[in-house]
Amino acid sequence: MSRIHVLDEHIANQIAAGEVVERPASVIKELVENAIDAGSTRVDVTVEEGGLQMIRVADNGSGIEAEDCERAFYRHATSKIANGRDLFQIRSLGFRGEALPSIAAVSKVECTSSAEDSGLGRRIVIEGGSLKMNGDVNAARGTDFTVKELFYNTPARLKYMKTIQTELGHISDTMHRMALAHPQIAFTLRHNGNMLLQTLGNGDLLQVIAAIYGTSVAKSMIPVEGEQLDYRLTGYICKPEQTRSNRNAISTVVNGRFIRNYALNQAIQQAYHTLLPINRYPLVVLHLEMHPTLVDVNVHPAKLEVRFSKEAELCQFVQQTLGQALQDQVLIPAAAKPKSGDKAAYIQEQLQFVRREAGTSTEASVNTPSTPYISPSRSEDSGFRVAPQARVNIGLPEAEPNRKSYDADRRSFLEPMPAVRERGSYADYAGGGNDSSKTYGTKNQQASNPLSSEAMEQLYQAPEASMTLPAFPELSMIGQMHGTYLIAQNDTGLYLIDQHAAHERINYEYYYEKFGNPAAASQELLLPITLEFTPTESEMIKARIPLFEQAGVLLEHFGGQTFLVRAYPHWFPEGEAESLIQEMADWVLQEKSVDIAKLREKSAIMCSCKASIKANQKLTTLEAEVLIERLAACKQPYTCPHGRPIVVSFSTYELEKMFKRVM
Repeated sequence: MSRIHVLDEHIANQIAAGEVVERPASVIKELVENAIDAGSTRVDVTVEEGGLQMIRVADNGSGIEAEDCERAFYRHATSKIANGRDLFQIRSLGFRGEALPSIAAVSKVECTSSAEDSGLGRRIVIEGGSLKMNGDVNAARGTDFTVKELFYNTPARLKYMKTIQTELGHISDTMHRMALAHPQIAFTLRHNGNMLLQTLGNGDLLQVIAAIYGTSVAKSMIPVEGEQLDYRLTGYICKPEQTRSNRNAISTVVNGRFIRNYALNQAIQQAYHTLLPINRYPLVVLHLEMHPTLVDVNVHPAKLEVRFSKEAELCQFVQQTLGQALQDQVLIPAAAKPKSGDKAAYIQEQLQFVRREAGTSTEASVNTPSTPYISPSRSEDSGFRVAPQARVNIGLPEAEPNRKSYDADRRSFLEPMPAVRERGSYADYAGGGNDSSKTYGTKNQQASNPLSSEAMEQLYQAPEASMTLPAFPELSMIGQMHGTYLIAQNDTGLYLIDQHAAHERINYEYYYEKFGNPAAASQELLLPITLEFTPTESEMIKARIPLFEQAGVLLEHFGGQTFLVRAYPHWFPEGEAESLIQEMADWVLQEKSVDIAKLREKSAIMCSCKASIKANQKLTTLEAEVLIERLAACKQPYTCPHGRPIVVSFSTYELEKMFKRVM
């Protein structure tokens, strides 16, 4: 007797429902996608009790023909594809014909639809997969789906539904994705009579972002746009201060379909590399357009995951486009921004106070402007200029009149930064003069300071003529707070600079360039460094010795669990070589897949942290000004390699509000 038989159509639909209809949000996604495919310009979604009691999706699209209403609930009935060739150029959101029969198998469905403007339509009622009614009714053009008592006939599925708030969160997230993917459609979402989402449908993506994330977030978004032969990219990305604790705020839309793709998410995060702190993620809304043959959407039951035929090229294009957009911005977070059109109702009378010198009358010490302190001149080609403003020194010794006379100890805190590039031009100032007697490296390895223009040419390539980087603000130094933060000012307000983060950024760019050609600077040691590992770790290290060699570290297996470091680059932070190489080894052991680019990046970050000045370290005025000058010459002077902000600004307007000078 035969044991194999064909499943009943109703049972097959219930099995399919387990893949397609996971929760109420899944029902809404499928119905809204059908409404979008129907050419709707308005979609209204109403839910009760987290969607478990009732879901209603109404649209003004093309509707369903009367004779097709019942057929639409047959399994694999679809109007989107007709043959196998259509699978390779899918332009619609739905195409399998599984959604409606799967939903009808586990709920009570009522569908009213009309494909014409005559006022006549068709109404069909299905409960648990069984047809209860199919007749003519009066209906406006479009489709109105009502799904009640979801999972009423599958108690096991209903039992494992989450709380109403959890299910509502998934529904809101689904509707947010739909609205972000289709700003040209007006969406509304109501729950138990309360309006949760409303978009205008005018095609303005920024207005949709404002409706979902708030106007303050929308105002800080950066527009991005790029195009190449196969892809076109548009959308908005956030500034580094607008971060999230998870990746849920990363929305990627491909040909109108919200998708999840690991490689694409990694490309987006790489564009923010060193701009975001650890475990913080950006808020991004990207629209990608490409030929349907370049993407396969038929790889996931819910059609959330896709495969790209040119994934590497796409990821590189996205990363470069986003990276360039971020590079064109001045990424200094502000405490507050003045509102346009605001006028002060009352401005306090301003008095100017100066220090009264011995023998000066009281009358001369009030309302008499003092002679401003002007910093000694520096090269006109410098990336940082001291503004000619009155200066107040807070606990910092004044700089010597002759800047070239300070000794090596006073500038040793800035090692190693022999060559820096200005933002848009080359810096003539590189380490306080060409002092060839100054050396770098350990006591076993010494090298002269490469402060020549030739060395600068080797470190940094000239920027393209078409690339104009935003200028770092011109600041005048005021002082230092708690030995940690530098205080500076200009015409727009007050600036606080984290000295450790600033020095980290300077050193990071220096070391990153150095790790690009480490072998040329590697010198053998008279006494090798010994490293010990566990048996398992030793096998992994032996397999990855070539990586260390590419980073300039000559590692040799001495036998058993012992390795010897025969050489390393002379520009490693002095006294930190052994701990740095040990950390490099630990990182290589932790990573499943490591290439030289990752090792170069990680090593540069570790070197920059070890070589930088620390918090609670007093700086002279001269040292602070040189630090800011070199920060201004960096390619990305706004965040440290770990993504923390370097500079925070307080606008003059906000300061005046704090002191009630502006009411």
